[in-house]
Amino acid sequence: MLEDTSFAIHPGKEQQSGAVVYRDIGRLLNYEAKENTYFFNCENGNVAIQFFTDLIVRIVMNQHHEPKLTGSKAVIVDPELVSIEETNGNEKLTFSTEKIELHITKNPFRLSVYDKDGHEIVTEGKRGMAYRENGEVISFKTMHEDDHFYGFGEKAGHLDKRGESYEMWNSDVYAPHNPETDPLYESIPYFMTLRDGKAHGVFFDNTFRSKFDMKTTSNYYTFSAEGGQLDYYIFAGPEPKAVLEQYTHITGRIPLPPKWSLGYHQSRYSYETEEEVRELAKNFVEKDIPVDVIHLDIHYMNGYRVFTFDKERFPNPEKLIADLKEMGIRVVPIVDPGVKKDSEYHIYQEGVRQEQFCKYIEGEIYFGEVWPGISAFPDFTDEKVRKWWGEKHEFYTNLGIEGIWNDMNEPAVFNETKTMDVNVMHRNDGEPTTHRELHNVYGLLMGQATYEGMKEKLNGKRPFLLTRAGYAGVQRYASVWTGDNRSFWEHLQMSLPMVMNLGLSGVAFTGPDVGGFAHDTNAELLTRWTQVGAFTPFFRNHSAIGFRYQEPWQFGDKHEDIMKNYIQMRYEWMPQLYSLFYEASKTGLPVMRPLLMEFPMDAKTYNLNDQFMLGDNVIFAPILQPSVTDRAVYLPKGEWVEFSTGEVYEGEKTHLIHAEIDELPIFVKNGTVIMQGEWNSNKDKTPKHVSMNVYASSQGENYCFTYYDDDGETFAYEGGAFIELDVEVVSNENSVKINVLEQKGDFKPAYQEININVVGQSEGQDIIINGEKNKTIQL
Repeated sequence: MLEDTSFAIHPGKEQQSGAVVYRDIGRLLNYEAKENTYFFNCENGNVAIQFFTDLIVRIVMNQHHEPKLTGSKAVIVDPELVSIEETNGNEKLTFSTEKIELHITKNPFRLSVYDKDGHEIVTEGKRGMAYRENGEVISFKTMHEDDHFYGFGEKAGHLDKRGESYEMWNSDVYAPHNPETDPLYESIPYFMTLRDGKAHGVFFDNTFRSKFDMKTTSNYYTFSAEGGQLDYYIFAGPEPKAVLEQYTHITGRIPLPPKWSLGYHQSRYSYETEEEVRELAKNFVEKDIPVDVIHLDIHYMNGYRVFTFDKERFPNPEKLIADLKEMGIRVVPIVDPGVKKDSEYHIYQEGVRQEQFCKYIEGEIYFGEVWPGISAFPDFTDEKVRKWWGEKHEFYTNLGIEGIWNDMNEPAVFNETKTMDVNVMHRNDGEPTTHRELHNVYGLLMGQATYEGMKEKLNGKRPFLLTRAGYAGVQRYASVWTGDNRSFWEHLQMSLPMVMNLGLSGVAFTGPDVGGFAHDTNAELLTRWTQVGAFTPFFRNHSAIGFRYQEPWQFGDKHEDIMKNYIQMRYEWMPQLYSLFYEASKTGLPVMRPLLMEFPMDAKTYNLNDQFMLGDNVIFAPILQPSVTDRAVYLPKGEWVEFSTGEVYEGEKTHLIHAEIDELPIFVKNGTVIMQGEWNSNKDKTPKHVSMNVYASSQGENYCFTYYDDDGETFAYEGGAFIELDVEVVSNENSVKINVLEQKGDFKPAYQEININVVGQSEGQDIIINGEKNKTIQL
């Protein structure tokens, strides 16, 4: 293991590196249009260009053959019929939609995209698209001095990724996650660029090991892959929100999750017996600490065999699950892809007989060691296997389980490479190719199999899926947690930009292990982390075997009371959260956002790592260091009201804010609204009263938002069983006018009206609801 020592930087290990030689695509020879796709024949390869909308363009380079335009695992839409104006000059081609212009220089072939005002979006300079004889493909793009980069999925480090280089190769990383730890579990080869307040995005849809380099030079950046085509999409924006809507238009958006999955989750590796789980649930109920989910890690299984329960540890899982559900708590078990090699184990028997497992080209099953020992791995690239695996989840749904947790699905294997042999040949729905090409989509396709199987077996109920590994489009099936973090303050700090960048990568339902997974947490860290977790999209406390238990009551009454208060706040904020999840399901916009998304013209937000927003109008500024009770908080344009005190702060300024251990600074933009519910009990989590808190402004603010509710559990909303209110709030010095512009749906909630609470009402300022002086909205 010399590589883990200082030997790794031994001067004798340096390699003499010559210049890397790329073959440029060369000059354009000829081109033709076929069904809204343009094909370009160049001297060293072929290029295809498709306009998906008037703001989304796809570019594909294949160095040897005509570009392949089908088979993406991420893209779920076909190109629209876009009106394109074509101009063919001596040296340049121009293709114009209503919104953008694509310029092609003929010799050499260089591609640039501009908006209609001539603003540069993406351009190529001396270098463009190229490849090497070893199969690597690369694209060079001009980088501007004021370019800021975001997204890239699950990456450690700061919010702005300029000056960094990242690899896409799903990897099981238990060792401490540092800002330089890369790659991690998720590969989402997409990023957004913010330049002078305008944004655009690039999605590199290549499943090989790939790399994004915004570090090596200051005047251009590159994205490259070890094999395959150069296949990428440009999203013209021009606002950050528009870029994300465009990216999720082609890769999909989150399904509306069940409400219970948005509550508090308690987990440990592992709660090892039925008795321990029952005691845990009893504690939550008796202490009146909210909990919606208890997770079962690998010890619930019989010898770590998936689709089994250990009958000694868990003698009656069906009764356990039913009893907990009666208490208002669901059980979510872990399911890994590794199937134990055991000729007496029915899942293994079926997998072998029905040829469901990954194989080498010669026909031998691939075996790797994971928790059960030597194991085989389902070939999720094959539809037959996905269906088989999905149907197996009837084992869980028959027990009353409605959610699954997928882990080890990079796939992780206990060997030197940490994963499956890249020479394994996947069936790939009739187009066989190697694991080297499909490694990064293994977790995505396992998620698809699991989600679709659970949905089919749940008879109209919404499934919940949590996954560790994924690729672009993972949001269609699963929520994502950020993997094996540690109980360090630095990991709490790092979790904010990680979750925000995942949100900017289309994954709206995401969060870290609250309290840290490995290492021993402490009272202050867990309390501060729980305050943050109460407002991250996914809220789970999870800890590792051999380390301190970190349930909310483990550190004495003082800290228990604080954590209980914030976990209850999660439920009080549920009407606001659920409406934001509804928005995410419709538009792709994240629930938890960096400030730059709402204030793209404000350069002070561009690398603001220690604050975040829920939706478009609430800023959270948590304490992220030990023994700290004062911190600087930057508030952008507008007036901001501190949630707990009602104190008003001026925007475009930095304020020193005091926050004792029981305080989380929260700021609501004046002139806007937050929806609030109530905490009843674990058994009855449905609010009977919902309030609209209107923050009265005298500055002439105009604010629109959508409030959404349904049964929170089924797909009945697809048939109209929902309530959706489009609300406008107009504030000035004389009045606060609240108008329901439109009400849709026929769902009848437990509450019959929405109470209006006005915060900061000025003397002489009238409250007018739908044209009348009133204090409620009748449903």
